[in-house]
Amino acid sequence: MGSTGLGQGFALPHARIKGLRQPLAAFIRLSVPIPFASPDGKPVSELLALLVPEQATEDHLQILAEAAQMFGDRRFREQLRHQGDAASVVRAFADWPAVAA
Repeated sequence: MGSTGLGQGFALPHARIKGLRQPLAAFIRLSVPIPFASPDGKPVSELLALLVPEQATEDHLQILAEAAQMFGDRRFREQLRHQGDAASVVRAFADWPAVAA
């Protein structure tokens, strides 16, 4: 299990799981922020929990890098924070490259 506090209220907890067949991710928005070891010391209210197959070392690193890039983009973070339902959150992730451009 790894845990990456990205700052600005975002974190990326992640783990490699034996027997898992494909990567899984869940976006979680907390109603009450929690303390987290983030570079800026701010509590976390939004997380992308990532599970990858145990043997998926390269995929794991690529997914982490992409997620860190997403959450490092101020426009993406703001857009994501304003989504009020699951479908809108999924759309924000799907549209991310366009948001960052």
